[in-house]
Amino acid sequence: MPANEYAFLTHWRVKAPVELVYDILKDGKDYVRWWPDVYLDAQHIPSGDPNGIGDQVVLLTKGWLPYRLRWTATAVQRERPHTIAISASGDFVGRGIWNLQQQGEDCDIKFDWRLRADKPLLRLLSPIFKPIFKWNHTWAMNRGYLRLQQEIARRLPQTFSQKLESEISVAT
Repeated sequence: MPANEYAFLTHWRVKAPVELVYDILKDGKDYVRWWPDVYLDAQHIPSGDPNGIGDQVVLLTKGWLPYRLRWTATAVQRERPHTIAISASGDFVGRGIWNLQQQGEDCDIKFDWRLRADKPLLRLLSPIFKPIFKWNHTWAMNRGYLRLQQEIARRLPQTFSQKLESEISVAT
């Protein structure tokens, strides 16, 4: 694998219906609201397709490290409630696939993110700093896991969300 190519596999498990998690994750324009640690700005460009295929979200994102990335996520596949796939272009190029499965009360979430860093600084530094860039991605996804749990608690009926919020506060 070239130094500026990355393959990230993330696995989360949350107490929530798969349909709710799907609805949260499919709307990239809303990431700024519920995942503000990473998503700084999002501009939605609808495609006109009733299923959202071809919809684009122009994003400004960051991790813990002091650099920002501008990129566009384009919806290429949506199979409610199990699959969301995007293509990415801009400071990096690639694709991401969310796979969701209901397992009892839990939603099992897998995100397969494969990309090539095309931003000149990242491309230049990738051979040396690849482990640090991977750590930065892990930091961002850990923040996403926490924020997703908070968003689920906000959206679920009050009794379930109170229980979930107390579990989250114990975990943090």
